[in-house]
Amino acid sequence: MTNAEREQKLIDRFRAMKEFDSEIIKNHGIVGGVDEVGRGPLAGPVVAACVVLPEDFYGLGIDDSKKLSEKKREELYDRIISGCMAYGAGSADCEVIDEINILQATKKAMKEAITAADEALRLKGYSGLKHVLIDAVKIDGLSVSQSNIIKGDATSLSIAAASIVAKVTRDRQMLEYAKEYPHYAFEKNKGYGTAAHYEGIREHGICPIHRKSFLKNIL
Repeated sequence: MTNAEREQKLIDRFRAMKEFDSEIIKNHGIVGGVDEVGRGPLAGPVVAACVVLPEDFYGLGIDDSKKLSEKKREELYDRIISGCMAYGAGSADCEVIDEINILQATKKAMKEAITAADEALRLKGYSGLKHVLIDAVKIDGLSVSQSNIIKGDATSLSIAAASIVAKVTRDRQMLEYAKEYPHYAFEKNKGYGTAAHYEGIREHGICPIHRKSFLKNIL
């Protein structure tokens, strides 16, 4: 594939994701995309983000955060934060995950992110969120309507943007935890169950950010 073909593929993908959101915006008004990261790791929080993009937003290359390099995510994160109408983040730590399970913790983090984005919108003089697009998960008790999109981070521009914001936010947190708990290679694995991570647990036991409910087989 030539550079020109690669560029055109990015443009086509961006347009398709943007058009998906535009149809929802026409029907509902101000729309936020919601996604999370960190459901699978053995340690650290689950983090969610809600991002509200203006209709004239341009961010070529925005996609599901898992498909992007760390460098590209950081670049797009800055573009999203500077160009969005508003955004919000939410999280649930290991204690909450162990207490209410990872799915409910994910929903809790998403609710926090939605509330934060709505408040940020209102502080800027907007009327607030009217609708949210959520990657796969359905959340009860929201004050706004919702659409639950399977593979939403590959379909909706605002969900993809939220996946990037959530991923960068969580990765930065895990880098700080790596300094505090240096035995588990969090700076590389971000809490996921790599060989180095398991070796750290075997040699040093668990640390305060480990999810005990995820480690029942080895505790």
